[in-house]
Amino acid sequence: MTASPSSKGAIADRLAETRRGTLELIEPLDDEQLNRVYSPLLSPLAWDLGHIANFEELWLVQTIGSRDPLRGDLGRFYDAIENPRRTRGELPILRDAELRSYLADVRERTLEVLGEVEIDASAEDPLLREGFVYELLIAHEQQHNETMLQLLTMVDGYQLPPERAAARAALSDRGQTEAGAAAGDMLFVDGGEHQIGAPPHGGAGERAIGAGAGFAYDNERPRHLVELAPFEIDRTPVSNGEYLRFVEETGAEPPLYWRDGGDGGWVQTAMGRRDPIDPGAPVIHVSWHEANAFARWAGKRLPTEQEWEAAARTPRPSDEEQRTGEAGTTAGHRQPMGERQGTAEAGEATRAGLCGVGQVWEWTSSDFVAYPGFEAFPYREYSEVFFGDEYKVLRGGSWATERNLMRPSFRNWDLPQRRQIFAGLRCARSAA
Repeated sequence: MTASPSSKGAIADRLAETRRGTLELIEPLDDEQLNRVYSPLLSPLAWDLGHIANFEELWLVQTIGSRDPLRGDLGRFYDAIENPRRTRGELPILRDAELRSYLADVRERTLEVLGEVEIDASAEDPLLREGFVYELLIAHEQQHNETMLQLLTMVDGYQLPPERAAARAALSDRGQTEAGAAAGDMLFVDGGEHQIGAPPHGGAGERAIGAGAGFAYDNERPRHLVELAPFEIDRTPVSNGEYLRFVEETGAEPPLYWRDGGDGGWVQTAMGRRDPIDPGAPVIHVSWHEANAFARWAGKRLPTEQEWEAAARTPRPSDEEQRTGEAGTTAGHRQPMGERQGTAEAGEATRAGLCGVGQVWEWTSSDFVAYPGFEAFPYREYSEVFFGDEYKVLRGGSWATERNLMRPSFRNWDLPQRRQIFAGLRCARSAA
């Protein structure tokens, strides 16, 4: 009998698989590279590694297991709120062999505690119910992997692990040709009431590929109804070729890592390489301000995050519907874009009207604010302290995002000037 996604055996396996992914990222690097500050916008990799272990110790060893920390008040140096990224390289954090030992020691204690607790649906502690806190820690480490990849993009000569390299290369393969969609194709979404957000913890129907039962962050809840006017949204993300026309016609700054190739073409210089820009691949490394300017230049606009989620739940039109223009609006999930984890569940997702979800994060016009009835859980610092008009919401996921984070309700956010994130866009417009 196959273990459920939230059984102890499955959780231990997924903790181990996630850690293997983390260690694969840093395997080619020496200690000097792990400790180097490459950008004030990003932590040195040694800080990320220590933070991953310390966060695990805080929740899975201290909070759940009621054990004392291994290194006293070390956690204050790994507090992401109290220590801005630009200062983290100056902190007395763990480094080199001491850091690797801490990662291993914390994991050993984590597995000891896992063997002692109850994690079924009837668990009294909401952190343990259906393994919620373990899902939280897995997602946390995976999200830090993506942040680490932002820094690794700056490392000359860095070679991605094979699976990561394949996901990045697939941007060109999937581009504008996915499911026959072409640049300019748009999906019509009916106006009316649409469900937004994740169901209550333990609810059915929102599991991402490879995730536990109903896991979602507090900012994705509660699920609620919104009234939307009819709109259209691009079937595919904006391509390099489309964005290049915008740059050439307006004089806008090119995306991060684009350089003039010297022969009338453009090259992409991430990881110190000089690869020709693929005009069919989705544009990446653009800020919200740049995405918004492109949308206006194209005679469209950025979608709201509610529009994006409604579209992500809209099934792909059938051949007959495409001929008649009668696209359905029954709730559905995106078609998964490859499976680093959760291959067995890949066939569960239905075909969605949006193509290319999971290639690049997609900027929306929405500020990152609380949903009506929001309650912070299990701590305010994950979402609540960021609510307001300072941050913009991104939806979908990128080539660097683990598949099990890509659910229709997932909300990412960042400052509108940020370009180092793996972000692009798709445009929308109001329908008559």
